[in-house]
Amino acid sequence: MTSNPEFDVSPSDEGSVSSYIRRQLFYTPSIVTGVKLDGKTAIVTGSSSGIGLETSRQLLDLGLTKLILAVRNEQKGNAAVSELSRGRSLPENAIEVWLLDYSSYDSIIAFTQRTRSLERIDIVVLNAAIMPVKQTLNPKTGHDESVQVNYLGTALLTILMAGVIKDKPESQPARITVTGSDVAAWTKFAEQDNDPLLPALDKPDGWNFTDRHFVTKLLYQLFLHKLEPLVPASVAVINVATPGMVHDSELDRHAAVGVLGKTVAMFQRRIGYTSSVGARHITDAAVKHGSESHGQYLSQQRVKPMAPLVYTYSGEKVAERLWKETMEEFQFANVQEILASLKK
Repeated sequence: MTSNPEFDVSPSDEGSVSSYIRRQLFYTPSIVTGVKLDGKTAIVTGSSSGIGLETSRQLLDLGLTKLILAVRNEQKGNAAVSELSRGRSLPENAIEVWLLDYSSYDSIIAFTQRTRSLERIDIVVLNAAIMPVKQTLNPKTGHDESVQVNYLGTALLTILMAGVIKDKPESQPARITVTGSDVAAWTKFAEQDNDPLLPALDKPDGWNFTDRHFVTKLLYQLFLHKLEPLVPASVAVINVATPGMVHDSELDRHAAVGVLGKTVAMFQRRIGYTSSVGARHITDAAVKHGSESHGQYLSQQRVKPMAPLVYTYSGEKVAERLWKETMEEFQFANVQEILASLKK
């Protein structure tokens, strides 16, 4: 793996459930201040509600000039524009709604091509994710839909947006912040020894919606460790940040059923942040951290260890296999050529 900063806590301690609960109980992220985003342009995906909407609001509070809300549902996107505009004197088209579906490679390609029309791109927040309670397979790729959206869609967008930013020198170094989660450390990741790996994740055997969500968050951490040395921080600083547990997100709204689901939802309400508070972590990662956060994970508004597996020999082997399969999956998008161009 790539070299890592000196952490103030071990990966195993940081990734433990007890540490997670302690952070939720005793740490409240600070409101982001001391940053002026006048003249800047940001793109926030999954921005019609929850963390994405609140991150968008906080960026506007910092003076952001241009905001692109990337959403699947145009009607919800327009409603978000109305909410974000309330009480502000914004120029016409200061906030735009662009359609983006992480489950469709065609949509991702079309979206990133459209971003080339922007004069500059300073901040990209990749926040969209799903957490279905039943396994479904993507009709075009055949992949598990959670993996398709949370990992493959996010990974492809990361590379393509880095390529777009490379052609906009006035925006560099831009920030690409991905919404991650501490749960990446909690998965058993039973499929990790499979070769190939991605097809193993498509099989229904032992599928569990919570563990699958955990796996998708871990996959992106492994991917980022391989991506980081290929993307100069002078072009784009790419990091992952956790918003912590939030109790009013739509992400796991389908999971709050049955006795267990309702018990978990009640627990979340007791110790979870509101989306507004949790989003401070994402805003902080996108505007307050420089090259020291490139390829890193942020929690409590500081660089922290990723899941313990990431730093092990076995994790390195899994990451190599995942990277190889991901590059093969993305051949159609010429990602290898894009990555090679970033250092020219």
